[in-house]
Amino acid sequence: MSIGFNSLNNLAKLRTKVKRNRVSSYDPTGANADFSVINSKQKYVIFDIKGAGIIKHFWMTLSCSDPLYLRKAVIRMWWDNEVNPSVECPIGDFFGVGHAKAVNYWSLPLSMGPQDGKGFNCFFPMPFSKGAKIEVENETDVQIVWYYYIDYEEYKELDNDLGRFHVTWHRENPCKGRKRESFWRTNLTHENDFELFEAEGEGHYVGCHLDIHNLQISEKHTWPGEGDDYIEIDDGEKILYGTGTEDYFCTSWSPTQYYCSPYFGIPLPGGKGHSGKISYYRYHIEDPIIFHKNIKVKIEHGHANQRSDDVSSTAYWYQTEPHKRFNPLLSMEERLPRDEPKEIE
Repeated sequence: MSIGFNSLNNLAKLRTKVKRNRVSSYDPTGANADFSVINSKQKYVIFDIKGAGIIKHFWMTLSCSDPLYLRKAVIRMWWDNEVNPSVECPIGDFFGVGHAKAVNYWSLPLSMGPQDGKGFNCFFPMPFSKGAKIEVENETDVQIVWYYYIDYEEYKELDNDLGRFHVTWHRENPCKGRKRESFWRTNLTHENDFELFEAEGEGHYVGCHLDIHNLQISEKHTWPGEGDDYIEIDDGEKILYGTGTEDYFCTSWSPTQYYCSPYFGIPLPGGKGHSGKISYYRYHIEDPIIFHKNIKVKIEHGHANQRSDDVSSTAYWYQTEPHKRFNPLLSMEERLPRDEPKEIE
């Protein structure tokens, strides 16, 4: 079955061979208890469907007394009866912002909406041909109350050219920086860059968000960017060289302003002098980065890796299965954000 693009141009086109369905937390008794509860240290499967389909929209909101629940709760997804998850990520980071923060922002594939950024949305399509499972794990010491919709389409069969959705999370706390020397210091090997992800197979990288906790409490030299993105494709047959952190994220001149758009933005711009917690996103919706054998996506932490900040990332891509098994997810304690920084006077 051919899958058409979704846009206003073809919105009126009838799709007679597709059925729409939904899994949600609705109250089957007809009362208003339209939520589920995940107790402490428990896992909960919210979606377990057999057959072929495509998840088109995933909405969720959570309530928890633990202020760091967005890093302590983990979401995992499996496609087509695979053993290893294709998605494994702290739940707040999955929806586009790090540091266990919820903030009002929007992009084309992901958003956090009012109230106070706690309405989480994902519009990345997620195809499956034999079945799909989504699980949430609560690693807090208290229960999580949550509401959700998962809207999907049912098909008799899918085209063979649809990749499977993948998400992975990575953190270095802190990065192993080098003593600041010259602005012109070189980094020709890129072996010590911060690595967002690597994959084997055929597919395309569709973007990331990068979350930096600036560990320099000073008004001098506190811009944590200048790191070039460096993307190796197909055993190095192609290498994409970048020119700086703000350039890869489609901004300029050491930005300090909140900004959101469909493909790039700064939902957390940090404090005075680039202090504290910063979050950038860049989604390659119009310009996916294609690979046929493998890919490795990296970025310097400061010019020539001179910075030693707390850096984490969430990367999104599509590829054929089976995929290369992810590195083990950091423990709950290792995922926790640092305390808020002191204000610069």
